[in-house]
Amino acid sequence: METNSALPLYIQLSELIAREIAAGHILDGERLPPEREMAAAMNTSVGTLRKALAELTKQGLLERRQGSGNYVRANVRAQNVYAFFRIELLKGGGLPTAKLISVERMRKPSDFPDFGDSDEGHRIRRLRFLNNAPCVMEEIWLDGAVAADIVTEDMSESLYLFYKERLGLWITHVEDAVSVGQVPDWRPDGFAPSAGSTTGYFERIGYSQQNKRVEFSRNWFDPEKSRYVARIR
Repeated sequence: METNSALPLYIQLSELIAREIAAGHILDGERLPPEREMAAAMNTSVGTLRKALAELTKQGLLERRQGSGNYVRANVRAQNVYAFFRIELLKGGGLPTAKLISVERMRKPSDFPDFGDSDEGHRIRRLRFLNNAPCVMEEIWLDGAVAADIVTEDMSESLYLFYKERLGLWITHVEDAVSVGQVPDWRPDGFAPSAGSTTGYFERIGYSQQNKRVEFSRNWFDPEKSRYVARIR
């Protein structure tokens, strides 16, 4: 398994399997293949795969039955790294990674919805990949009152994990509004839709552990490669 992710390999594997479960490619109650067979299919070692399966068991997504194997438990409350990431490949699933484009602290645009306590925010622009295919342009604004400054290292992975580990900020729930939008002129190389073209689009408000609106993001996704999915169970 080769990706441009900096997350430990076993976490990448656990996230990939979790998204396959969410997409319905691996069904609730299904027995996973034998570990050696599964490790070979995923081009990894049995030891690394076992660490990934242990992580999924801890999250409540797998049940290990002695002498029988690993069985899927489709737990909608499982909090994996990409639990709030709603973009999937057209066939479902796909491991998310990201390329950081820029981070700047600046005044929030006047036409943005109200969020946070500061007039300024950290503007984070990234290109998001699924299984190494560029699928989403992200522009995330984090309220300036959350942190005076933020370092850019580790921002090529899950931002919510970065918030939690570096800023002590938990995004506990989000509100998404899905529509279509025009690709902005800062479009990075690799994102197929051209600047000014119409593509899939959603805006998101992120809420902290104090139930405060601390983040606003704008996201443009390539409908030829990906789709927005929200599952209700």
